[in-house]
Amino acid sequence: MGLPGIDFPGFGCGLAIVRDGKILLYKRVNAPEAEHWNIVGGKVDHMERSEAAARREAEEESGLQIRSSEFLCLSEQVIEADRQHWISMIYVSQDFAGEPELTEPHKLSALGWFDLDALPQPLSRFAADAVAALRKLEH
Repeated sequence: MGLPGIDFPGFGCGLAIVRDGKILLYKRVNAPEAEHWNIVGGKVDHMERSEAAARREAEEESGLQIRSSEFLCLSEQVIEADRQHWISMIYVSQDFAGEPELTEPHKLSALGWFDLDALPQPLSRFAADAVAALRKLEH
């Protein structure tokens, strides 16, 4: 059958969580793009809508309660170094409750709120696409 993202393009999702003009980013532990800063997200399960998957992944990874979200952009990540290929629907939310936590330290090692003009490096392809889309919304 094979593995999504490795043996065939995987279908993923992400959520750019924004508060007071800053984006929530987490540092990845594992491939693809280990040690890169990333928005929350993951795989879309069979028969799960991508927006619901993005909110589910965000809640699992951050501990936040996501009240609403809307489509932000589509991202295609071809990560040669990790031999992975993903196509992801990315959403954005400013409507959430709680404070972010490191709920999955085996996947994510650090977190922070970052101004779009002062982002940590390196950024994942996924996060860079989300940031570019957010900047377009500002103008």
